[in-house]
Amino acid sequence: MSEFSGKSYVVTGAASGIGHAVAERLLAAGAQVISLDRNTPRAAVTTHIEVDLANPRSIGAALEQLDGPYDGLMNVAGIPGTAPADLVVAVNSLAVRHLTEAFFERLNPGGSITIVSSTAGFGWPERLEDIRDLLATDTFEDGAAWFKAHPQQGNAYNFSKEVTTVYTMSMGLALAQMGFRINAVLPGPVDTPILVDFEESMGKDTLDGVRELLGRHADPADIADVVLFLASDAARWVNGQALAVDGGITGGVAAGVVPKPEI
Repeated sequence: MSEFSGKSYVVTGAASGIGHAVAERLLAAGAQVISLDRNTPRAAVTTHIEVDLANPRSIGAALEQLDGPYDGLMNVAGIPGTAPADLVVAVNSLAVRHLTEAFFERLNPGGSITIVSSTAGFGWPERLEDIRDLLATDTFEDGAAWFKAHPQQGNAYNFSKEVTTVYTMSMGLALAQMGFRINAVLPGPVDTPILVDFEESMGKDTLDGVRELLGRHADPADIADVVLFLASDAARWVNGQALAVDGGITGGVAAGVVPKPEI
């Protein structure tokens, strides 16, 4: 019997891409899946709750419909850098933090939170002071106000994922004390419907170069399998980690084998 059988998970972004693949895998393993998405999922989820993750009031209304307790939260939903910068940070950073912290009282003992961040957030060490300032804000609204007052250079998507990666790493010890775990998966380019948006915001030549190097882009299943691994008992001692799942690009850049991508 699968270890997910009879367990209950909340998945954001379950209507498409990686979130859809995660939902399908959990359902096939016998889990209950509660979907949080602005669109209706194709997978036969247990429950679907419509939510606008850019709107804290909408998130609050969704949370009121979540009784729990749950065995895990998978924060998969995200929007690309072609969207307005304030929306990108709201969905990719502030909503992730807001939902995560709302689940501290909704998780079963031993529960886990798994976040889909991105290798696009590789620049976090250079911006750590600003990221820590943003994460020091108390609420979704305070975080949005901070970002409005401190616009960041470059693609807002990169910054939003830098924030999410640092948040994951910084919360590991706090969650350990609560009896939970938190980890992030950092995909490189993934063959999903929004890949064209990433080509526009990051440069098609850059992403095509990554594909030539590896032979293909990731499939959503390549990422979803690792999301489930991090939520599983096999990863019971993995906590506060940002795990690159990108076919080898991050390692190559870190070791100086290939140049840092211009995104």
